[in-house]
Amino acid sequence: DPNFYHMVGSFFEKGARLVEDKLVDQLSEPAVSADDQRKRVQGIFKIMRPCNHVLQVTFPLKRDNGEHEIITGYRAQHSQHRMPTKGGMRYAPDVNIDEVKALASLMTWKCAVCFLFTIDVPFGGAKAGVKIDPKLYSERELEKITRRFAMELAKKGFLGPGIDVPAPDVNTGAREMSWMADTYAMTYGHGDINSHACVTGKPITQGGIHGRVSATGRGVFHGIENFINEASFMSEVGMTPGFQDKTFIIQGFGNVGLHSMRYLHRHGARCIGVIEWDGCIFNKEGIDPIELEDYKVANGTIVGFPGASPYEGDQSMLEEDCDILLPCAREKVITAENAPRIKARIIAEGANGPTTPAADRILQANDKLVIPDLYLNAGGVTVSYFEWLKNLNHVSYGRLTFKYERDANYDLLSKFIALGWIANFVFVLVPHSVQSSLERKFGKYGGTIPVTPTEEFSQKIHGASEKDIVHSGLSYTMERSARQIIHTARAYDLGLDLRTAAYINAVDKVFKVYNEAGFTF
Repeated sequence: DPNFYHMVGSFFEKGARLVEDKLVDQLSEPAVSADDQRKRVQGIFKIMRPCNHVLQVTFPLKRDNGEHEIITGYRAQHSQHRMPTKGGMRYAPDVNIDEVKALASLMTWKCAVCFLFTIDVPFGGAKAGVKIDPKLYSERELEKITRRFAMELAKKGFLGPGIDVPAPDVNTGAREMSWMADTYAMTYGHGDINSHACVTGKPITQGGIHGRVSATGRGVFHGIENFINEASFMSEVGMTPGFQDKTFIIQGFGNVGLHSMRYLHRHGARCIGVIEWDGCIFNKEGIDPIELEDYKVANGTIVGFPGASPYEGDQSMLEEDCDILLPCAREKVITAENAPRIKARIIAEGANGPTTPAADRILQANDKLVIPDLYLNAGGVTVSYFEWLKNLNHVSYGRLTFKYERDANYDLLSKFIALGWIANFVFVLVPHSVQSSLERKFGKYGGTIPVTPTEEFSQKIHGASEKDIVHSGLSYTMERSARQIIHTARAYDLGLDLRTAAYINAVDKVFKVYNEAGFTF
């Protein structure tokens, strides 16, 4: 039961050991001995593992009732191999340096797994936390805390569009990001046209992007989709491909759990249980995500939801029989103690670090497919990247091409008709008017024959909206990353050990950045 930071480190070490020989062979410098090449690889590994910078700040808060309180906050920057560093900011009473360092290092590997395919995303990992229970503070007090924390980060070089870019995490959202962006823009970022790119996850009116709120949950869905439709993996865990009629249980009905539940439900899976900090609900026939969300908004809890019953099993609901288990709450919830009793055949890690190393080995030995956190919950940072680019480019996605795409699509509809398959099974478009072709076939008695596209086709003709582009980019990123992980798992004969495959990919990519930059000791 290692602490969270050492837990992430142990996963890194396992991936590094497996990829070490390959990296040594790739150096292949004739003037350097094999022993020196291995020492160089191992030396870069030592640079890659620790957090480069860790900041702890304290500052006073005068509360609404006149009392004074000292607030403690942390920010860890794990790696500056690419800049800026990127990672969320959480508000929680149990925040500590170990947790922030662990999450920062996990962000480095997460960004490397889902990006850096062609070194196209300049992000290292970072994380922040403020040690408070936000439910105990008024909105005015939370604003004062957030703005002061932003100032403290900026003063120490831990905030800026090209330095360090926070995002929402546990108990923070668009409101807190708006406060941070405004504070930075009015102080250290004064006069910088890119100042609002200092954070992501902002409201749309403040430079945010459509699709960011649901991004992590949508990424969880796409991540599961890429493996649940892979027949070879499904046969190894004794399941048929596809979501249809699969049952799942979610731990944590926050932003990630809610949107994950929505997308899985929409594609035919059935949620039979939800685990929250204050109670669990269960319904073998299925729980409707929209009804549950409405109930929670109205009551502040899922307890008492009329569409399900309180869970009364002898064991934890994590151990209940289902096809897919989604831990979407906190770290280290699946341990060596409860892992042998996990019945779900797919464990989809929507949270960061929900499975300990010992539990991970037990699950693999029991032929469970664990889809790891550093891949599965990367939807948030993926769409954050799109928002960051939007802020730096100062133009919404699609704005420059909307009209051209619409006009081109209408022109295509009016001038071309698909004639079908011809020699060598090549599909071509032959220049014939759709309208004139219909009129030659059926005549023009009573006037010309209009060609009217359906409503769905009309929406396609008008071109992709910003949300369409974001969703498409997220889907492509998750699919491409899954292909890389699957390829690595097979190349190293890892079986169902997708976590190690993902870490191998991440270590390989980050190592190349250090090595090809001419790093010297």
